Amino acid sequence: MADDLPPALLDRWNKVIDRQFQLQEPGPGNMYFTLEPEDPAATQRVPVTWFGNPAEPGFCFDATTARALSDWGVRGRRALHNEYCEYAVVTATDNEGRVRPKRVQITTELPEYYLMLAEHDPERLRGIVTGMLGSEPRWQELYGPTVADPGQLDPAGRRAAFARQLTGHGFHADLVEAEVPQDPVGSLNAVNALFMAHPINGLDDLLYIVMFGARPYARRTAEGGLEPAGRDQIFRQKPGLAALACRHADPAAALAAAGAAFQGRTVSFADPLGMYIHHFTSDVFLFEGGPLPDPWIQLSRGRRGLHQRLEFGPRDEDPHFLDEITVVQGDTEEPVTGGYQVTRQVQVGPVVALGPALPVPPQDFVELPDSSAPIHCRDASVCQDVVGPLREAFEAAHRPTGPVTGPRGGR
Repeated sequence: MADDLPPALLDRWNKVIDRQFQLQEPGPGNMYFTLEPEDPAATQRVPVTWFGNPAEPGFCFDATTARALSDWGVRGRRALHNEYCEYAVVTATDNEGRVRPKRVQITTELPEYYLMLAEHDPERLRGIVTGMLGSEPRWQELYGPTVADPGQLDPAGRRAAFARQLTGHGFHADLVEAEVPQDPVGSLNAVNALFMAHPINGLDDLLYIVMFGARPYARRTAEGGLEPAGRDQIFRQKPGLAALACRHADPAAALAAAGAAFQGRTVSFADPLGMYIHHFTSDVFLFEGGPLPDPWIQLSRGRRGLHQRLEFGPRDEDPHFLDEITVVQGDTEEPVTGGYQVTRQVQVGPVVALGPALPVPPQDFVELPDSSAPIHCRDASVCQDVVGPLREAFEAAHRPTGPVTGPRGGR
């Protein structure tokens, strides 16, 4: 959460968190996750981090394909940006009339937070968006073309109208019932990265994966003792979970929680709950052989160490463009053309609060079989169901059209 909210609005946000927690299935015997620790002063705040670039297209195909598909505008974002980190590329026209990438906007803000603001405080919502855009959006851009005044709608109507325009239904039951589509119809959060809108990048999924991990998972050693279970054992428990092991976010979050629980620590989200940008390796980016000008890297939406927004690249008033920046990767140096190259250097994640280490009662350990079958990420269904069709669509969209000219054959 990046804003200082008045008590009434903060209470509404806390109720959103509590409601999403109640909708999860903690299961019997899970005493190692709590929304609020009994003694916050006795907890240790620990950032849990992973890289923000989409993992799936890389393990399904290769890095070149991952970069091309992830940078494919709205289609790439809606299909692939599922690491609790989304980006959009702002373009501009240069002096020769060419449309070129100007700047990358990166966000880790949860959509449920903006839904809460849209429902209960439209003016505050518009003020926050204005701060990101530099100009005030019309109500129609936030709530739909027929809404000139959101005050004319009841709170549920505002929530549904905003979701239809900017978030999609996110699999929330009330929004699905209100016939909000999965993909938002408005463009404001498509041409800009105001907050996350991928259905997997929600508060519910964040709670689920940490709660899922917060158990003392164990496997039997050759000597008969217990040691922490590995990634593959933990993610092979249920059908469909194996694919989550191949992302950046889910194994990082789950294994961090599991490691803490194995030590007898309780796990909760540190206050304020949110997804944050913890580190950005900026020194691999160069401009004219030297460091980037300071204004080209702007962190915002939060305070030091807890930012939720990064804008990378020349400002509007600057004559330069994003592709004049280069990124050094090993022995290569190449122009920056999109957000994938930037998010590969961004580490995101929540901050958790860990209780003190205590002995784990033997009956609390969740002993898992030490399966000899490793998880092969390239075999994940997402490769056939999502990434493969997206690559085919991308190749079709970029296939040369028109007559092919060249030397004529003959004898």
